[in-house]
Amino acid sequence: MEASALFPFALLLLIGRRALGEIRYSTAEEVKDGTIVGNIAKDLGLDISSLVGRRFRVVSESKEAFFEVNQRNGVLYVNKRIDRDDSCQGSGACLFELKVIVENPLEIHYVVVEITDVNDHAPVFIEKEQTFEIAEHTLPGKRFQLHAAHDPDAGINSIRAYTLTLNEHFEVDVRQSDEDKIPFLVLKKSLDREKKAKHSLVLTAVDGGKPPRSGTLNVSIHVLDINDNRPIFSQDIYEITIAENIPIGTSIFKINGTDPDEGINGEIEYSLAKTLKKNVYSVFEVEKATGVIKVKGKVDYEENDIYKLDIEASDRGTPPLTGECRVIIKIRDMNDNVPEIEVTSLSNTVPEDSKPGTVISLISVKDKDSGINGKIISTITNGVPFELKPSYKENIFSVVTKEFLDREKVSHFEITIKATDSGEPPLSAVKSLKIQISDVNDNSPRFEQNPIEFYLTENNAPGNSIFQVSATDKDINNNAAISYHIVREGNRNDIMSFLNINSENGHISALKSFDFETLKSFQFQVVATDGGSPPLSSNVTVKVFILDQNDNAPVILYPVSSNGSAQGVEEIPRNIKGGDLVSKVRAYDADIGYNGWLLFSLQQVSDHSLFSLDRYTGQIRTLRSLTETDEAEHRLLVLVKDNGNVSLSATATMTVKLVEPKEAFAASDVKSAATVDEEDSVTFYLMVTLGAVSLLFVISIIVLIAMQCSKSTEYTSKYLQETNYDGTLCHSIQYRSGDKRYMLVGPRMSIGSTIVPGSHANTLVLPDRRHASGEPKAPNSDWRYSASLRAGGVMQSSVHMEESSVMQGAQGVLVQNWPTASSAADAEGGEVSPPMGAGVDSNSWHFRYGPGGPGAPPQHLKPGEVPPEAFIIPGSPAIISIRQNQGDDDKSDFITFGKKEEAKKKKKKKKDKKDKKDKGKDDDE
Repeated sequence: MEASALFPFALLLLIGRRALGEIRYSTAEEVKDGTIVGNIAKDLGLDISSLVGRRFRVVSESKEAFFEVNQRNGVLYVNKRIDRDDSCQGSGACLFELKVIVENPLEIHYVVVEITDVNDHAPVFIEKEQTFEIAEHTLPGKRFQLHAAHDPDAGINSIRAYTLTLNEHFEVDVRQSDEDKIPFLVLKKSLDREKKAKHSLVLTAVDGGKPPRSGTLNVSIHVLDINDNRPIFSQDIYEITIAENIPIGTSIFKINGTDPDEGINGEIEYSLAKTLKKNVYSVFEVEKATGVIKVKGKVDYEENDIYKLDIEASDRGTPPLTGECRVIIKIRDMNDNVPEIEVTSLSNTVPEDSKPGTVISLISVKDKDSGINGKIISTITNGVPFELKPSYKENIFSVVTKEFLDREKVSHFEITIKATDSGEPPLSAVKSLKIQISDVNDNSPRFEQNPIEFYLTENNAPGNSIFQVSATDKDINNNAAISYHIVREGNRNDIMSFLNINSENGHISALKSFDFETLKSFQFQVVATDGGSPPLSSNVTVKVFILDQNDNAPVILYPVSSNGSAQGVEEIPRNIKGGDLVSKVRAYDADIGYNGWLLFSLQQVSDHSLFSLDRYTGQIRTLRSLTETDEAEHRLLVLVKDNGNVSLSATATMTVKLVEPKEAFAASDVKSAATVDEEDSVTFYLMVTLGAVSLLFVISIIVLIAMQCSKSTEYTSKYLQETNYDGTLCHSIQYRSGDKRYMLVGPRMSIGSTIVPGSHANTLVLPDRRHASGEPKAPNSDWRYSASLRAGGVMQSSVHMEESSVMQGAQGVLVQNWPTASSAADAEGGEVSPPMGAGVDSNSWHFRYGPGGPGAPPQHLKPGEVPPEAFIIPGSPAIISIRQNQGDDDKSDFITFGKKEEAKKKKKKKKDKKDKKDKGKDDDE
């Protein structure tokens, strides 16, 4: 109050005298009645005791007396409740001017009482709610005026601020107009009806009181729709998977777009975008109203494994807005494609000398399917010497050789390649490659047999082809083009100069005619060379055996007269007896075999009852004793002819003179002296021949001993021990009878055999070393025999039997190929014969078992000849007997050698009769 009292005095000092009489007080409104405002008397310096007397009083300009003074103490107090808002409208200071009057002396003092405001009123809006309709396309910054609040309070207690509910779209802005504050609703962010169609806000007006008071206004904002939203989808990209080959018309997916706009602005239509690939429109389509995607055409994974469909959704607003999404359709592969095999490189021809691992072809396999359906397993199905090698890149293979090739075995191959995928079910494809194996000169010419044996008849025509050699070559073309030539270098045989060979066909021609009597055999080598590079060759030994022809007429050795004619004179005593030897016609034929087999016959004779001529020996004997009536001289014409197909003959004239015995003895002495020289010459050559034969015999025995020692003790053949024996069993024949084995021996004896007691050292028995083998079959009974005599008295004694070997008569002359005894056990014949043309003193015989080999000289039995069961070797003390199986005895057949006298003593009477019968047959012949 003191401060209030000082204020008027200060004011009076400033404004003058009047101000000196004005006192200023302040009091709050709404205070209780009697509230002291100030002590005016004291402040004015009035004497409190004189106040009553001086009629101390307050006079107010207002109709109502809100203030009074107490005359007792000079205090100014509130007489009536003061409402500043009613008394002082406005925001200015609320002042009450009072006049304080004191009389005696009259003094007028001015007192100003300021009524200070009390915040006893809250701001108040006239309306409780305010509504706005704002289009959603309204731009930010747009202002909308709000209702202003009213607050009777003034000053600091009046409305100080407006606040708005917190939101993202609106804010409040207050514009100061004089003392009023006008609120505005300001759009700070565009509205979106689709997000929020209505906004409810609260505007609050706040005064400055303490505590402040406020008033609110509900503000409702309705957002008006425009076509500002395009259709949208829940996803920008959809992914679906369908199987290929799905049926046409199948609905595979439905898209659903949304448009938050209302009415026609929110109605959506669907379509495919216009910028897709052309093949998409032929495969898929979309329904306009529903958005269902359907299959329109064939879906093939191999053509396209993924489709990207851009779908447009348009509303019906004005202008229409469009939304887009993408539908990615992945195609699931099905195993509907067969693997494909492609040959990228192929060598149709492969040399046969290609090494293993040689690449002949490159292939690639592919399958349009994917994943496991496109996983391919490739194999070569047929058994060929080729294999697949994988390359550095998948599904690329090289076909290579896996072993050495041989065109001569297989000249071409068909390779079957199979490619199988791993789908379910698996599909496969097959591809065949045809490969030709080209020839390489890896085979030399080959002859079917080596050596080659040819039989050439003598007297061949010079210049003509005599035989042909032929070689084969497994190669082809030039590699198999064979040329032939005869090896002449280093060959000392002059016969080579007379041979010529056709280099192309191997025909060999002789430039001269061969004569068996001068050349019986020769051999040479032929080389066959192919046309390869380098050329290969092989050679063959050609053995040529000259076959005899009946080209030599018999030559009369005795008798021969001085002028060379075959005429002779024999003198015999008249006392000669019947059967005595008169003379012997000796003849020789250079041919062999039947061509050299000479037969003697009397063509002319003066007395047929007196002389006889032995058909085979040429011996002339008397048939009876001579008588006195017989003529003194007899002329005999002897015909000597061979047994060739076309017989050749010679004649000898023998004159037999009958003389007295004394004259005959004298003549014989002279004759014997003349022939001594001739006999000595023949004896010399005979000794040389016998020495050579003996030497060969010793060598053969040594060889046989060595072979017997090296052989096994077990027999594997029915008759012979040696299954792989390729030597010569000279002068022996092994034969089985029951549990014994016999060896027939000529002049020489086989090694390793034992002598059967009672056989007189000529029949050998071999122990049976077979254990479990069965009884062998007896030889066929077809034994053939023919006898011929060779003049000249050459003595040979040989019985040869060789496995796949030859039988020889005269030395170096081929007679017969022999089979083994075991190989001829069935259906084969045997033959025992002397050499053709053998003389009476010859003991050389040839045993042949089975038919002759190819190319052997033909040998025939004379009509009417029968094989005897026993015969005698002329000029030899040995007798050969053949006993065939007669009856049921188990000794089978056997052949024995023995001396004539000892054999006769042992034979029974039946055997003796049979021998005599056979001899009689020979005499008849």
